[in-house]
Amino acid sequence: MSVTVTLPAALLPLFPGAPGLLQLEACTVSEVMDALEARWPGMRDRLCDSRPAIRRHINVFVEGKRATLDTNLAPGAEVFIITAVSGG
Repeated sequence: MSVTVTLPAALLPLFPGAPGLLQLEACTVSEVMDALEARWPGMRDRLCDSRPAIRRHINVFVEGKRATLDTNLAPGAEVFIITAVSGG
């Protein structure tokens, strides 16, 4: 099933050719990460840690709700991967 994935702008310069918006075949957020890794080796390591879990300063939202690697995706779902913003 196809889903729409939006990648963070800060990630794009690290992976030449990676678009900000793409379509992937995936049923879970973990499968999204696998598909990104297959196209751009090393991307999963930037987004996930060794537990495996989404890294602390990366947020993934599916249809506006915060997601984990186990989150299921409906056909046509919109997946947003964003970097956390902090400051003081």
